[in-house]
Amino acid sequence: MSSVSNGISRERIININDSLRISNLHKKELNFKFVIIGEFGVGKTSIIARYTEGQFSSTYKVTIGADFALKTLEWDEDTRVNLHLWDIAGHERFGSLTGVFYRHAVAAAIVFDLTRPETFSSIEKWLSDLRKKVHLPGGQNIPVVILANKGDITVQTVPPELEDFCKANKILAWFITSAKNNLHIDEAMIRLTNAAIQNHCNLQFPLITDDIVSLADEAPKNNTKRNTCC
Repeated sequence: MSSVSNGISRERIININDSLRISNLHKKELNFKFVIIGEFGVGKTSIIARYTEGQFSSTYKVTIGADFALKTLEWDEDTRVNLHLWDIAGHERFGSLTGVFYRHAVAAAIVFDLTRPETFSSIEKWLSDLRKKVHLPGGQNIPVVILANKGDITVQTVPPELEDFCKANKILAWFITSAKNNLHIDEAMIRLTNAAIQNHCNLQFPLITDDIVSLADEAPKNNTKRNTCC
């Protein structure tokens, strides 16, 4: 029996790889589109590059229109999630195209720049535009997180009203991020992914509500069943 230097036999390695391949054939794959939005120069492109490629550069070109990258997550034993991260240009001249770029999005991150506090004032504009142009089936708003980016340079400019803004506008969460130092980007994306999966399951298997039950008054209430996610 042949072996490799760490003591694991070649046959064992082949068996492990075959088991992984067979297991992957039976995994359920989910494809989610996330949009990353905010003013130009706040670091959207660098956040996406850090998350999908594990790289950072200080010399990214200005995004023209939109660009996207792919991140695959082995979510659990049965589920693989493919995240399509759309980098939406922050320049005003592309504003009329956001409806096209938002189409089929199931979650969003709105980014502002802690070194340019004025970019926080644009968050409300981006949120309003997003919520007018994209919804989940049934009209539900897509989940949103806010990223206070460039936290490697300063955190002194975090707006004191940020927490209240998030509560008032039903923002899922906010994070101080840094593409350079890879700070809290994974956590933010995991939070969005978890929300997207929950919405996916709820939309596929909606919970029985009182309104639905009332349409069939003759049905015994104790027979009402609650569906759970896959």
